[in-house]
Amino acid sequence: MNLFLRLLKLFRFCLFSGLILVSLSLVSGMFLVFYIAKDLPKLPSPLSRIIERPQTRIFASNGQVLTTLGERKTIPLNMVSPDFINAILATEDHRFFEHHGINKLRTLKALYITLFKSGKIQGASTITQQLAKNLFFSFDKTYKRKIKELLVALQIEASNTKEEILHAYINQIYFGAGAQGIEKAARVFFGKSALDLNLPEAALLAGLPKSPTNYNPYRHLALALKRRDIVLKRMVQAGFISGLEARQAMLSKLELYHGQSDSRTGSYFLDALINKLVLKYGEDVVYHGGIKVFSTIDTRLQSYAKESIKKGLERLDTMMGIGGQDVDRPQGALVAIDTGSGAVKAMVGGRDYYKSEFNRATKSLRQPGSSFKPFLYYAAFKDLGFNPATVMTDKPVSIPVKGAANWEPENFSRTFSGNMILKKALTRSVNSIAAQIVEKVGPGAVTAVAKACGIKSPLKDVFSVALGTSNVTPFEMASAYAVFATLGVRHEPFLFWRVEDAFGRVVFEHIVQEKRVLDPSIAYQVVDMMKAVIERGSGRSIRQLGFKRAAAGKTGTTDSYNDAWFTGFTPSLCTSVWTGFDRKKKLIGINRIGITGGKSAAPIWADFMMNALKSEPERDFAIPDNIRFEMVDTKTGCKPEKENKVAEVLRVPLKPGQHLCEKNEQ
Repeated sequence: MNLFLRLLKLFRFCLFSGLILVSLSLVSGMFLVFYIAKDLPKLPSPLSRIIERPQTRIFASNGQVLTTLGERKTIPLNMVSPDFINAILATEDHRFFEHHGINKLRTLKALYITLFKSGKIQGASTITQQLAKNLFFSFDKTYKRKIKELLVALQIEASNTKEEILHAYINQIYFGAGAQGIEKAARVFFGKSALDLNLPEAALLAGLPKSPTNYNPYRHLALALKRRDIVLKRMVQAGFISGLEARQAMLSKLELYHGQSDSRTGSYFLDALINKLVLKYGEDVVYHGGIKVFSTIDTRLQSYAKESIKKGLERLDTMMGIGGQDVDRPQGALVAIDTGSGAVKAMVGGRDYYKSEFNRATKSLRQPGSSFKPFLYYAAFKDLGFNPATVMTDKPVSIPVKGAANWEPENFSRTFSGNMILKKALTRSVNSIAAQIVEKVGPGAVTAVAKACGIKSPLKDVFSVALGTSNVTPFEMASAYAVFATLGVRHEPFLFWRVEDAFGRVVFEHIVQEKRVLDPSIAYQVVDMMKAVIERGSGRSIRQLGFKRAAAGKTGTTDSYNDAWFTGFTPSLCTSVWTGFDRKKKLIGINRIGITGGKSAAPIWADFMMNALKSEPERDFAIPDNIRFEMVDTKTGCKPEKENKVAEVLRVPLKPGQHLCEKNEQ
């Protein structure tokens, strides 16, 4: 009995304590709400003015406006297809006409996740709450902002009719492809007014706001149609249409409108920039926030890049005997980066944006071939103590590979030339010597150098990585080679300098940061060898085409002739050019001979660089203080004998402690 009484007292105490805790929680919650609510934004009157926001503007480096985002045209509800009204309600908020701005269950779940799940900010988002977001210019997702949005949603519901709220909402939604508001979206995607949208078209548009980039039917038609079918199923569940109507709409053929040039940016660079902004700030800020973005692009260099790609690919068409009626043509890409900052100055991702928006400069992963060799030579100089005068033998090579057949790479010429110094081996792009080096230094050392320079794509830990068999992008190659141009200092490549909010406040500013990743003396030795590639090696067409400035670079051609590259740099600008077919078809000339990077990509590079640098003063690469130069016999690695009049001689840079005629293990 005593035990029972004790338990009863304990129960009463717990009950009383629980009531106190609940009361304290309610008081604390009310205090929190009043604290947060004290600086809520003022609602516009009429509500339709909520969408009167400055457009987002993107500027070039010279201040020229490149594009504007968020242009919209407001129309009344009675000028919108009822099918679209039903589709957007079924998709975004099927209880819109029943609640008072908040879906209680979804809101409680969202608040729980926001408050108790570390690092997660969850939205509940009725249509009214989504509309409330437009009054906030915050770039941060915080619990305070979420609570403010909820309170503003209640205010909107209390002072406006459902029709007024829905009218404001459908006129401010972003649908992608530059379309803000339903009327603009109908015109962009289907070339008709919002009133004339049929059920399949209305359902497709209603599905886009969830992710305008991923569901853009111009780029991802299959995903857009799959999303449309989800919308149709929700319309059935909400009672707006029958199952038969939904099935008929799913089977209907979708005809997109392609006559509107402003339905896309028209620029590979702008696409890449907008995608980067969306990842950083979200689509609400980018398309609704009226921000100003100051990009790195130089319109003069961009114009030269587009023209150089156009002329170069037309020249390649002629070399291959491709006529005007051929559908499958080789493509090209060009990326130019300022070596002193990492700013992207020009970017072209293909021969015709409106025929293919796929950005080969940033997204096309291709084998770089021999243009990967500078990373190999740097690794050999650093880890093995080799130098440009080290002698190795150009000979047949068979390297054992665990669990596979021996690796037996061939030279491009299919011949062997015996002993030669490493400077000549890189100049002539000798594969057999590169293979011997990677066997000694190990593929891990090569990939480590490449990654330090900025290659971020996965690299295979195999011997052939030294000959460029792992896929990379032109953007990565331009960024990585820029490290050699600065003799070992890396700058992370970037697309915009500054972002301002709608009130002109700076919310982001890029600060150029330097990171030394290579030894400057070793880097200079590799640069000197890459200069010889242009002077007398596989990139000599650069000089033949009239480019006279100090420059260094390397060609790259895959064994199959699927990819042809030239990546090179001056002290101030690094540019990578790739040419090839999207489907990895061989680049073969009308003479049935494969086309190399020196013949296809190098001329594009030379044409662009001559124009891009014509207003800059000429300068050479800085020489580290501890570098000395020696004249060397390319066969012996020794100083040339005076009586030997036929010896090939090259000038090589050496570091302290490096001497000529050293015996190296072969």
